[in-house]
Amino acid sequence: MKIKVVVHTADEGGYWAEVPGIPGCATQGEMFEELLQNLYEAIEGCLAIR
Repeated sequence: MKIKVVVHTADEGGYWAEVPGIPGCATQGEMFEELLQNLYEAIEGCLAIR
């Protein structure tokens, strides 16, 4: 499954990302690798409650 993700740099450092196709699904991470891991968890959680 492919899901579009928009990644932003946070003003205070690190990154945050949102998933436009899943309203309310967003996460953050200090390092890009942490952001990716958090994204997998956030998407899984958002899809589980749909």
